[in-house]
Amino acid sequence: MIRRAALAVVLSTGAALAQDAPSGLAEAQGALLRGLDKVAGAASDISLSVGQSVDYGHITVTLKECRYPADDPASNAYAYLVITDKETGKDYFDGWMIADSPALSALDHQRYDVWVMRCRTE
Repeated sequence: MIRRAALAVVLSTGAALAQDAPSGLAEAQGALLRGLDKVAGAASDISLSVGQSVDYGHITVTLKECRYPADDPASNAYAYLVITDKETGKDYFDGWMIADSPALSALDHQRYDVWVMRCRTE
């Protein structure tokens, strides 16, 4: 079993900042995320390559990295995301999200939820 590094989450001006990246993991070329517009009640899948940004409603989601256990790619995913307000540029989230523990490091936004489904290895 691969041990995961503890993530220290610090809340600063409403944005979650991860202090330590997971270790002992392989890097992926992209990630599959899921977004939820809580007002419209609509969920959407968001496929991103590393370094790519996509507008989702009033926010912009950028994938910086995606890592996964090398011996079991389907078991978990760790994605480094930056989520900002399109109009103001305010960061709502800047850090690691973990697929199997979405509440550990979650986006705090009144309208949108975004979480990691898995890394893309192809």
